[in-house]
Amino acid sequence: MKSIIVSFTATASLITAASTLATEMPAAGKSRCGACHTIDKKLVGPAWMDVSKKYKGDKDAASKIALNITKGGAFGWKLGNMPPKGMGANEAEIKSLSEFIANLAK
Repeated sequence: MKSIIVSFTATASLITAASTLATEMPAAGKSRCGACHTIDKKLVGPAWMDVSKKYKGDKDAASKIALNITKGGAFGWKLGNMPPKGMGANEAEIKSLSEFIANLAK
């Protein structure tokens, strides 16, 4: 019985890890933002999952994230300042990335 519980626990852990790894950063995110951000770990800037959790439940999350990307700043993270528009992202990329980030923690 004990080995069955251990097996179920291990399987659940692998499924959870696989679902996290299955989420890939969009191409614009890799080229424009990947030097400072990852999906699940703090790098130079906060992990996008942490940003998503900060705005979880906020119906205007994507537009708030897009505004922050556009204007740049620290946003209370105490990790330094992000330049406006990151690494030169255009409006379409900002909109797409902000929607992607906002939906990560759902």
